[in-house]
Amino acid sequence: MNDIKIDHVTIGDSQKPFVIAEMSGNHNQSLERALDIVDAAANCGAHAIKLQTYTPDTMTINTSGGLFDINDNNSLWKGRNLYDLYKEAHTPWEWHKPIFERAKSKGLIVFSTPFDETAVDFLESMNVSAYKVASFENTDWPLLKKIASTGKPVIMSTGLATLADLDDAVKILRKNGCKDLILLKCTSTYPATPENTNLLTIPHLRAMFNCHIGLSDHTMGIGAAIASVSLGARVIEKHFTLNRADGGVDSSFSIEPSELQALVIESERAFLSLGSVYYGVQDSELKSLRFKRSLYVVEDIKAGEVFSKENLRVIRPGDGMQPKYYDQVLGKKAGQDINAGTPLSWKLL
Repeated sequence: MNDIKIDHVTIGDSQKPFVIAEMSGNHNQSLERALDIVDAAANCGAHAIKLQTYTPDTMTINTSGGLFDINDNNSLWKGRNLYDLYKEAHTPWEWHKPIFERAKSKGLIVFSTPFDETAVDFLESMNVSAYKVASFENTDWPLLKKIASTGKPVIMSTGLATLADLDDAVKILRKNGCKDLILLKCTSTYPATPENTNLLTIPHLRAMFNCHIGLSDHTMGIGAAIASVSLGARVIEKHFTLNRADGGVDSSFSIEPSELQALVIESERAFLSLGSVYYGVQDSELKSLRFKRSLYVVEDIKAGEVFSKENLRVIRPGDGMQPKYYDQVLGKKAGQDINAGTPLSWKLL
């Protein structure tokens, strides 16, 4: 499977995980806070910052009743009207330029999730290096076609989609110009739980669609994200805020700077620890061999005396005969006087 290049970063099996800090609506309608989030993401070592590009009018219509109001008792946004929620959460389009400039000045890759075709046109004018498709939009064929036609790498979340839905979406993207595709395993609950995250889907997705896989993670903390690396995830996306206590539409399931920094460090450690299938003693372990157990004479023995459980033991260090010879040696006679503390060797029998 070929590596994928997004701006100056390479994504692939042999590359450390690509960590995306999702700003979403955590700017709380403050451009200054949005820029502070960018700075914090860079300071934490994230590779990219991601925005969401929409307006309340490109997302829905300004009306109430039915599903336009959120009445789910388990929703973070219960009691909210969709239009008002998106009005609060959206990132004003005039903010994109200063946010992009700040991100680039910090060495961060910056890109966005467009939610309609006008957003794609706008982001093309910003010369984005990649596109993200949200779970809620992965069955929006007109939008997928528009995004694919740019020829940019596409990262698509797989939440709220059946395998048939995903097959359709992948075919649409590839048929319309997408050559570089990354799928993110995603559970679209806010927050998600470890139990409904189903990380074992990651290698299955990879096999089904022959593309690189990652995780868009809505669980609390970073445990699930770290675990995903061992299953092949090479992109990790987490919602990011400066301080959950500051509130905001997504703050309660977002990670803070200390957690983002830990995610960057620990996901790389998890990746490095994968290594390859290996048995035997590595060069780095050679010095430790001396501390394996071996056969030692533990009482003074005269020539001709019999080796017994009293005068012969399996102990550390490891410069005597291997313990597998213990039963074979018991009952044999010493060929010479042997002092206690002597490692046993064949020449002493």
